[in-house]
Amino acid sequence: MSPLLEVRAVRVSYGRIEAVKGVSFSVDAGSLVTLIGSNGAGKTTVLRTVSGLLCPTEGEIHFDGERIDQLPAHQIVERGIAHSPEGRRIFPRMTVQENLELGAFTRRDGPAAVSGDLDDAYDRFPVLGERRTQAAGTLSGGEQQMLAIARALMCRPRLLMLDEPSMGLSPIMMRRIFDALAALKVSGTTVLLVEQNASAALALADEAHVLETGRIVLSGSAADLRDNAQVRKAYLGED
Repeated sequence: MSPLLEVRAVRVSYGRIEAVKGVSFSVDAGSLVTLIGSNGAGKTTVLRTVSGLLCPTEGEIHFDGERIDQLPAHQIVERGIAHSPEGRRIFPRMTVQENLELGAFTRRDGPAAVSGDLDDAYDRFPVLGERRTQAAGTLSGGEQQMLAIARALMCRPRLLMLDEPSMGLSPIMMRRIFDALAALKVSGTTVLLVEQNASAALALADEAHVLETGRIVLSGSAADLRDNAQVRKAYLGED
């Protein structure tokens, strides 16, 4: 069986600066794959390129056997890739429910199905249900992150990409976010995760890739990378 997502020798530049330098990896359906690395390693650029916000200068990206790197972002969403970006990017003046409804804008399966998924979002994140009529900008940082994830799930993605979901959160809220990710994994949702908390990401993931200055320098099972001396020293704070 072919992978759901294949990134093949992708290069991405910002002007004359090459940020991603021949990155290749794949994501199998139903798996959780994480990209770890220091700030500026190219992790966010990879996600933005998969979702069509950036165009690769070289290489190809295939989703379910179809090449997508030449498609506009809205067509990539329609094919089943949802991207919850770094910094959450919710619409602060709109209500929680309006934000969630926007997540379903590409769907054509009718209001009853969307309403059912709203109920699922409120079951998954009860605090959002309690604040469905509240302006999203008045939520706490952790609640806004829950909203960003729930909004991405509203398009019923076949691949959910999350960029730094725990950034800036308290330890308690970070645990809630990772509990939600663990539940998504159990449900069979395919996830590509970029996360600054390498220890938590590796504990949850099936496969992992380490990026340094735009290149993948280590790949393997998350368990193997957790035991790798280089990874333990550089990203887990262990000698």
